[in-house]
Amino acid sequence: MFIDRQDAGRRLGAALRHADVRASIVLGLPRGGVPVAAEVAAALDLPLDVIVVRKLGLPTHPEVAMGAIGEDGVRLLDPGMIRDAGVSRAQLDDVESRERETLDRRARLLRGGAARRDLTGQAVLIVDDGIATGATASAACLVARRLGAAQVVVAAPVGAPDAARRIVGADRVFCLEQPEDFRAVGASYRRFDQTTDDEVVRLLARTGTAS
Repeated sequence: MFIDRQDAGRRLGAALRHADVRASIVLGLPRGGVPVAAEVAAALDLPLDVIVVRKLGLPTHPEVAMGAIGEDGVRLLDPGMIRDAGVSRAQLDDVESRERETLDRRARLLRGGAARRDLTGQAVLIVDDGIATGATASAACLVARRLGAAQVVVAAPVGAPDAARRIVGADRVFCLEQPEDFRAVGASYRRFDQTTDDEVVRLLARTGTAS
C-alpha cells in the first residue's frame, strides 16, 4: 500500500535504480502518472517530460477502456470489448472525437506551446501511477516509437498480474506490486486524489521541461 503518488514514485525510483534500469529520459503519463514520474526522474537524475494519451471509455461505462489514443495520431482499439459491449461505429467516433480534442488541448497546455522532445535513438522510461488494462501505456509506447525511441521501458508502482502481457510496444514492463486480487489502481493507494493540469505544469516547470 502506497501513501500517495509521491511515496509510490520514490519507492519505484529506488527499485529501478537498484534494478539498474537505464534510460535517458522519464516520460510521465498525465495526469496521475506525472507526480510518480517526477519522483522517478529525481531518483535516477534524468529529465522529465510527458506523453499525452487518453483512454477511450465505453459510452455506458467510461471507466472501462475500449481502447486509447495518443499524440501523433496513435490509436489502439480493443475489438473484442467493442463488439461485446455493442458499441456502434458512430458511438466510437463520438468518444474518440471528444477525447482527441481533450488530448490536443492538454498537450498544448502542458507543454506551453513548446515542441515535443525528439526521442530519436533514446532509451525512454514511461511511468504511470498504475497499469490496469494497459491501454494508455500501450498508446504511449507507440507514440514513443513513432518519435524515434530505440528502447521503451514501462514502469508503475502497481499493475494487474498480467500487466506485461497487456502492454503493446514495450521492451520491458516493471511493476513494484502485482497483487493477485488486483481490482483497481487506486486500491493500492491510501490517498488517490485526482491530479490537476496545474499540478502537472508545476512539476514540469520545476524540472525545467515545460518550455
